[in-house]
Amino acid sequence: MTTASEPPRRPALLNHISTNNIKGDLFGGVTAAVIALPMSLAFGVASGAGAAAGLWGAVLVGLFAALFGGTPSLISEPTGPMTVVMTAVIASLSASDPENGLAMAFTVVMLAGVFQIVFGFLKLGRYVTQMPYTVISGFMSGIGLILIILQLGPFLGQAIPKGGVIGTLSALPQLLQNARQPEVVLALITLAILWFTPAAIKKIAPPQLIALVAGTVLSLTLLNGGAGAEAGEGVRRIGEIASGFPQLRMPYFELGLASKMLIDAAVLGMLGCIDALLTAVIADSITRTEHNSNKELIGQGLGNLVSGLFGGLPGAGATMGTVVNIQAGGRSALSGISRAVILMVVILAFTGVAAQIPQAVLAGIALKVGVDIVDWGFLKRAHRISISGALIMYLVIALTVLVDLIAAVGIGVFIANILTIDKMSSLQSKSVKSISTGDGDLLIPDDEKALLDQGKGKVLLIQLNGAMIFGVAKAIGREHNAIGDVKAVVFDLTEVSHLGVTAALAVENAVEEAIEKGREVFVVGASGTTQRRLEKLGLYKKLTPDRTNLSRRDALQRSVAAIG
Repeated sequence: MTTASEPPRRPALLNHISTNNIKGDLFGGVTAAVIALPMSLAFGVASGAGAAAGLWGAVLVGLFAALFGGTPSLISEPTGPMTVVMTAVIASLSASDPENGLAMAFTVVMLAGVFQIVFGFLKLGRYVTQMPYTVISGFMSGIGLILIILQLGPFLGQAIPKGGVIGTLSALPQLLQNARQPEVVLALITLAILWFTPAAIKKIAPPQLIALVAGTVLSLTLLNGGAGAEAGEGVRRIGEIASGFPQLRMPYFELGLASKMLIDAAVLGMLGCIDALLTAVIADSITRTEHNSNKELIGQGLGNLVSGLFGGLPGAGATMGTVVNIQAGGRSALSGISRAVILMVVILAFTGVAAQIPQAVLAGIALKVGVDIVDWGFLKRAHRISISGALIMYLVIALTVLVDLIAAVGIGVFIANILTIDKMSSLQSKSVKSISTGDGDLLIPDDEKALLDQGKGKVLLIQLNGAMIFGVAKAIGREHNAIGDVKAVVFDLTEVSHLGVTAALAVENAVEEAIEKGREVFVVGASGTTQRRLEKLGLYKKLTPDRTNLSRRDALQRSVAAIG
């Protein structure tokens, strides 16, 4: 029975869908759909999968993530980062197998969705975004730069050169030499509209839609190359988009490329998780709610799985669409569902109109997205905050753009963690102290300091405090080496909150060496997990109970008596 204090129950499978805010949710959905249209077209063309893939990715990822996700106001669709990875996947697999490359790329999208669902069921949601900000910032900025570089070809009126980023940079002189003036003008006008549209007009219509309409009209009138333009010299357009619902695409594997496909899927799935959960945090901060990370990953996974099955681009939580949805009044998953339905109706009814959209306009929109992804704010001040952090970020950017996304994140996280562990170990090592007189800086009562004085330098107290991670083992060994000619050693673990395996082994080693040298040895204060770890290690078998089951004061008294 539900008590009065409990919140209303809803099916655990579904996201929060409410009818208490229908007007706000519908208006939010319409507004988000208007923004999604030009963005999904741009990402579809940029990826190499085609405009239809971008459009249906926006519909399917958005619909299923809204239905089964864990963030009521989140809008999910193809995003800049996901498009960059998908572009690389399509290019790589198509180069390996031109005939089936695209089919394998969509299989990668399905597998990415499966990975996300698994992450959700394993309740890994809260760990996904726990990466150093320097790595996340560098990774996202690198992706932004890739998106900018890959749009240079279409921006100048030409196809994207083969070879990805390196290929485009190598071909840049040729691209500039063969630039088509009408398309460059269209792309520049698009950027001008996106950058300089007044705030008052933005409230009425999003700049992306204005740029799309204005650019298409200009391309059909003033900048169409004239009636006598030679074949192939006119403005390059999206072209015909297949009408009707997309066809089901069954998964396609090639044994020789299976490992590569799995790695690509893992990268795509992890990136989608990061992208979605970071956006969910933004949604929480605006709506003052709290999302369900694990449920959100399951919803995102289902969205990408279905999108891949029907030839759609992968997607994730989109910051722009989510913020606009919330600002327009969207509060429940009904807004995301209505957005998907509205966008689907537009796709089915107006694909003929969309075919006339110039590719240069979409390149301008995608390039602006790339500029927005770059973390300019942190780039400007990273060196002021931390030189090492700034260097990690620059390294991750360089690796992301020039080498490999996996290498960038892996190496960045590894170096950042090593530096963090070193810093923590250095700080924590200061919590490992040893004294043999009452004049030391250990925090012990005066009567125990008096006992140390009575020991006349022959009783050594080694005190450990706080979390003893593996980096502290060296400090434990250093203090143990200071034993010298003492007759008794007391290891005080009273204030230890965590004893790592490596630190526990260091304690064991110190105890064993003290015993071998004939010292009176006491280990006191261990409790909880610390005590259990030492028991499993077998340390207490090396000492009689009367040397472990006593207080620090009693151990000091026995030590003084033993040397008397």
